[in-house]
Amino acid sequence: MATNIEGIAAQVEGGRNFDSPPLERWHPPLSGDIAIRITADGTWYHDGDPIRRESLRNLFASILRREQDGEYYLVTPVEKWRIEVELHPLIVVDVEQAGDSLELTLNTGKRVAVGQEHPLFLESRLDNVAAVELWHGLCAVFSRSAWYRLVEMADLDGNLCSGDFRLNLLGRA
Repeated sequence: MATNIEGIAAQVEGGRNFDSPPLERWHPPLSGDIAIRITADGTWYHDGDPIRRESLRNLFASILRREQDGEYYLVTPVEKWRIEVELHPLIVVDVEQAGDSLELTLNTGKRVAVGQEHPLFLESRLDNVAAVELWHGLCAVFSRSAWYRLVEMADLDGNLCSGDFRLNLLGRA
């Protein structure tokens, strides 16, 4: 299995663009389980050791999807490997007001605009900390610092309104 991981890393270092691979068009059969686990704090592990290379973690994040069965898979045009995810695979590390919208920065460096395509929700499994729906069935939960920044943006009643969305951070309707 290490050979496959090293091969993927070599592709990333080769300058290929893995920002938005067309995962929706890739439907290979299940290749099996791979010993990759993502903990609730967003740390990625392979065979029990943290994946320290950001380029490798970001590559894996770019080919990750959650399917109808609730499982997470790393997908290429010819392979599909099931991995373990404790809560959500990605973390929101920063949030900022950008005109009439909110811009989120993920732990992979990707930026996401909150809106209909990427709505916020409160994650009940984490004491109602905010999270955001992403692409390919993925979600990202807010880090503590990003959560505090988001709370500071809300009004006194806990309402956060921006652009085409509204969320009550206190869990009220």
